[in-house]
Amino acid sequence: MIELILGVVVFLLFVILYSLIRSNMGLRTKIREIASSKQSLATKYGKMSEQFMPFMKDYPYNPENFRFLGTPVDGVQFEDDKVVFVEFKTSGSKLSEKQKNIREMIKKKNVDWDEVRIE
Repeated sequence: MIELILGVVVFLLFVILYSLIRSNMGLRTKIREIASSKQSLATKYGKMSEQFMPFMKDYPYNPENFRFLGTPVDGVQFEDDKVVFVEFKTSGSKLSEKQKNIREMIKKKNVDWDEVRIE
């Protein structure tokens, strides 16, 4: 009789353990979905913010001389004495590898003017 009771208890423990593991896997999937959704919202917020940044009081240039590009950099600022490539970032966002490469090319003065005529 004790063996039967122990067998039932062990079986119930396995059933409970199995359901806890499945529940845990479901929660992990849900957490990944929420994290992905949060990242997507942060990206959308960043893209919306970029449209307003040239018009904020802390923007150091004349916003009328800013032209949006979108990607791989947000835009170009045309000043009387220089051309500035501008990338807006919010909170903890970082430059992508492509943006870092562009920044390095600009720092190394590896920038050209090319006039292309099409007839």
